[in-house]
Amino acid sequence: MPFTLATWNINSVRLRVDLVADLLQQEAPDVLCLQECKSPVDKIPFERFQELGYTHMVARGQKGYNGVAILSKRPIVEAAAEDFASLGHARHIAGTLDNGVTIHNFYVPAGGDEPNREKNEKFGQKLDYLTEMRDYFKATNPQKSILVGDINIAPREDDVWDHKKLLKIVSHTPIEIEHLAEVQASANWVDVTRQDIPEGLLYSWWSYRAKDWDEADKGRRLDHIWATPDIAGAAHSSRILRAARGWEKPSDHAPVFATFDL
Repeated sequence: MPFTLATWNINSVRLRVDLVADLLQQEAPDVLCLQECKSPVDKIPFERFQELGYTHMVARGQKGYNGVAILSKRPIVEAAAEDFASLGHARHIAGTLDNGVTIHNFYVPAGGDEPNREKNEKFGQKLDYLTEMRDYFKATNPQKSILVGDINIAPREDDVWDHKKLLKIVSHTPIEIEHLAEVQASANWVDVTRQDIPEGLLYSWWSYRAKDWDEADKGRRLDHIWATPDIAGAAHSSRILRAARGWEKPSDHAPVFATFDL
């Protein structure tokens, strides 16, 4: 039975509850994974989403920062919630759907502005977080699994507006890309978005600083959907809802979609 999944860094689920509701009504994914909810779990406006048919949720939250949630039309039970790099942050939640698919929803640390762990503690935390993700998936050997979220890394040259200019900018530095490749290799994860859209510039994030974000189009693909090899072939119809970046008081991220025939 096919299901459609979306992932979206919402940058405050309470502030942008109307945008989430609009997405659920207009696009009707079966599952929506949110990051940067910036809310304790009991303050997430779950009743609003229940009214729209999303009667199931697994989540981790904290006041004002981080936070991840999975909203689902289908039954889902919590499978894991790891504190990678021991940061004490709500950055990971996993849930298993009634069809046996486990979804890992991540909000990887952004890493600050300076790509040097000696000068910038946050950059070191990001690299450590990725290393622990790698080790976790090596140890658990996931099957029938999907990994989504704001990974805060644009790995390919055509995932950024200017590869050469961004090589020393956090999110596109070689060391981050190397660490992300190790995470991907840990379970042979397949980048579903690029499986479907193998060529061409593709972005999911545009800075708030750029008022002419649409015209200038200086974006990065920071949001990802991956799948384990046993189900990657069932994925199709990947897309990024760029229009959502232009909604009133938007997130700086756009939702990413994929459908799985499972």
